[in-house]
Amino acid sequence: MTALADLRALDHVQRHTVAATFLGWALDAFDYFLLVMVMPAVATTFKVPLRDVAFALLLTLAFRPVGALVFGRLADRFGRRRILMLDVALYSVLGLACAFAPSLAVLLVLRSLFGIAMGGEWGIGASLAMESVPARSRGIVSGILQSGYPSGYLLCAIAYGLLFNSIGWRGMFALGIVPALLVLYLRKSVPESPVFEQRERAGVRRGIRETMRGHWKLFGYLIVTMAVFNAFSHGSQDVYPTFLKLQMHFDTHVVSALTIILNLGALAGGLVFGQWSERIGRRRAMAIACVLALPAIPLWSYGGSVLLLGVGAFWIQVAVQGAWGVVPGYLNELSPDDVRGTLPGFAYQLGNLIAAGTAYALVWIAGTRQGDYAFAQAVWIGVVAVLLALLTWFGPESRGVRFGVTSGVDAATMRGSPTVQ
Repeated sequence: MTALADLRALDHVQRHTVAATFLGWALDAFDYFLLVMVMPAVATTFKVPLRDVAFALLLTLAFRPVGALVFGRLADRFGRRRILMLDVALYSVLGLACAFAPSLAVLLVLRSLFGIAMGGEWGIGASLAMESVPARSRGIVSGILQSGYPSGYLLCAIAYGLLFNSIGWRGMFALGIVPALLVLYLRKSVPESPVFEQRERAGVRRGIRETMRGHWKLFGYLIVTMAVFNAFSHGSQDVYPTFLKLQMHFDTHVVSALTIILNLGALAGGLVFGQWSERIGRRRAMAIACVLALPAIPLWSYGGSVLLLGVGAFWIQVAVQGAWGVVPGYLNELSPDDVRGTLPGFAYQLGNLIAAGTAYALVWIAGTRQGDYAFAQAVWIGVVAVLLALLTWFGPESRGVRFGVTSGVDAATMRGSPTVQ
């Protein structure tokens, strides 16, 4: 009921903004997970080991910080909305181009370029949304925004189950052009961030070095935390379809069904914990979600039957994306106004860079144990969940910090002393 009240507090324009930024991240994730779903087929086409195709995932993640920095700085200079439109158009075209890759080498280059475009979307979309809604609505909006990621994975799983046997992996990549339609919606229905416009009217514009003076420890904490966050999500998602197909020997439809169940859990977790963070604080909500992942591991990796694996997949993603559902609000509230287009996305994507080898590492670990993906997943998530719970529990609190009033609030000041917009 509280969540519904917070959503009702949004006016017509704010709802369009939330919807557009949610779709931007969902369709970005859709394009990313296309490769996750079809890795074995790509390996077969190009006659290469699976780990060589998995290297494309590493490259995509590794190049995302470049996009976060470049597009983020453009968004801080020229506005969130117009740069978001450019970014969406770019990742859509690059996603389509992957369908025509004549070799693995070309596909690797295209997925690297796609990583640059993908890296720009999250930070710009999150800052646009968070600067456009009331402070009391940030928790539920944060959950909605981050739910775009599993929503994109869910759409990809549905498309895979319905279309892959008919159109193959090249046809799947051709679907990557669909997000380009979002540009029309952004242009028609979404205005610029009011916080950005306020800064422009006031003539306030400072460089990232000047703005970040005195905040480098906070920036370092965010990078480390986001590295572990990305190891958490990618470790629970990126090789899961491969585990189901190669180790469990499930057919396309069962793989699709279990991946859909996984993403339904992710949607539920993001929304519930995003809203709950408005009551108990951002850091506590994230830490509790991480701990909740631990008892799900045996069912998720060793359930044995489709039913038990489905329960485990749903449960673990409630936890993983429950923690992630707090992140958009958390990073934006910790960021100074002058670099909010850059800092959240850049910290997020630098963390992604550190964790970029997650899928590759999991494939390697499984290979050392004769293809035991269950073992690789279970050990990875167990270690990462504990580490992330500690990082978030002892980190700074940010709930309710004011936007558009100061150029930033020191993390120590924010702990236990939230203000409201």
